[in-house]
Amino acid sequence: MSGEEAPTQQQQVEQQQQQQQPDGDPPAASDAPQEPEEEKPISVRALVLTGYGGYDKVRLQVKTQKKPRLQPGEVLVRVKACGLNFAELLGRQGLYELLPAPPVTMGMEGSGLIEAVAEDVKDRKVGDRVIALSRSGMWQELVVVPANRTFPMPEQMSFPEGAALPINYMTAYMMLFEMANVRPGKSVLVHMAAGGVGIAATQLCQTVRDVTVFGTASASKHETIAQGGVTHPIDYRTKDYVEEIRKISPKGVDIVLDPLGGSDTHKGYSLLKPMGMLVVFGAANCVTGQKKNLLAMAKTWYNQLSLNTLKLMQANKAISGFHLGYVTDEELFARTMRSLIELYRQGKIKPRIDSCFHFEEVTDAMKRMHERQNIGKVILLPEPKKEEEKPEPKAEEGKNVEQNEAAVDGKKEEATEEAEAEKN
Repeated sequence: MSGEEAPTQQQQVEQQQQQQQPDGDPPAASDAPQEPEEEKPISVRALVLTGYGGYDKVRLQVKTQKKPRLQPGEVLVRVKACGLNFAELLGRQGLYELLPAPPVTMGMEGSGLIEAVAEDVKDRKVGDRVIALSRSGMWQELVVVPANRTFPMPEQMSFPEGAALPINYMTAYMMLFEMANVRPGKSVLVHMAAGGVGIAATQLCQTVRDVTVFGTASASKHETIAQGGVTHPIDYRTKDYVEEIRKISPKGVDIVLDPLGGSDTHKGYSLLKPMGMLVVFGAANCVTGQKKNLLAMAKTWYNQLSLNTLKLMQANKAISGFHLGYVTDEELFARTMRSLIELYRQGKIKPRIDSCFHFEEVTDAMKRMHERQNIGKVILLPEPKKEEEKPEPKAEEGKNVEQNEAAVDGKKEEATEEAEAEKN
């Protein structure tokens, strides 16, 4: 049978079937599968890391694509707000090992509305307001994530607050409660106390009775962090924070949260009381400029704390490391997020939003965090920035002078002078 004969025979069979149908009955539906209507492509705004380097390497792009098809267990989220973290600053410089190679859309946290759910997802529905987590890819308008990485938002929580909660507060919560086991009467040193993790750690310490918080920050931020719960603000730029802490607490502190690395890890270890714990969770000292600084990296690496187990035994101190990106326990993730959301409902924690920037302003957002100007969380907004109304040019003002006869004489004279000046 040739390829041309087959359709002809099929048509004959269909005609015979239609003739056998009783009068008035609709024709039998063809068994041939119907081709789905072609979906119109959609435009999605996204921030894409195009290569490693300075601020200009993160660019706003508009992708034209088909609406994502969900796999089992997935949901589609319309992102309303995204969080900016120090990890993205590292990623831009090629210093964050968990980020895929460029070109890649960055972003690990966001909040928004569910637009679609896979058939097997029963505990989420279209229209739900959720917090969403992903290892990367959140800096875009539409994102597909596993349903178990989304968490319903309390009614009173705003989208920027939802985007500010996960990474900073999960990091602080796991370090304080899962690792360091903070208890009533303990003391904690929080570096970068005005940053996202710093504010989260300070608020979480306040959920435990009689916890003393030492917080390092520039002097201009002391009033704010003191109001937020830091017991003893210390200006690390003009004073030696080790000496300042020793003046207040000669024996040192029970817990040190160290996001700095290098020589500051040595200082943190020296401040520990017996039975104290140092938690290292970053190496901010490596980032000194827009681009990768090999000298700063080498200096930080050279000054890393190195101890043997015998010395740890003799000092009765503990050192631990924490990296949220390497936590793979989904139950721990879910349990921690549920605890944080409940603390938010009770009014015991509340993300502090430093500023919100539209995707078009991502350079300003990164610069603000890089230069440590922020107090709290820096948020990115996917929605387009509305163009500001432009004032009419002065030439137009000159043309309309004659139409403003009812205006006050002073204003009328000013307008006339402008018109004459433009003519000259």
